[in-house]
Amino acid sequence: QVQLQESGPGLVKPSQTLSLTCTVSGGSITTNYYYWNWIRQPPGKGLDWIGSITYSGNTYYSPSLRSRTSISRDTSENHITLQLTSVTPEDTAVYYCARFILSGSYYSDYWGQGTQVTVSS
Repeated sequence: QVQLQESGPGLVKPSQTLSLTCTVSGGSITTNYYYWNWIRQPPGKGLDWIGSITYSGNTYYSPSLRSRTSISRDTSENHITLQLTSVTPEDTAVYYCARFILSGSYYSDYWGQGTQVTVSS
């Protein structure tokens, strides 16, 4: 059974860098053809895709967040990391990591439970 677990600080001050980790168990992050995505949901709003890193290490970012986002991985620890710089209160959201599969179509099969991040001084 694949499990994804997000972790990181629940409170970040404005202008600081948010760092979150998604630890994956029950499967390798390098297995073809999985894409590991970060997605967030601000309060009262819909899901907002942040970016992804593929099984081979390629990264893709939302155009609106690209300049502030970095997604990386540690294959020895089997985890994915999100860094979002220069945060503002508008970055307050529940942050999720999710596994997507590229196999004919592109769809998600596993999500973490999400972690609340609040940006406030």
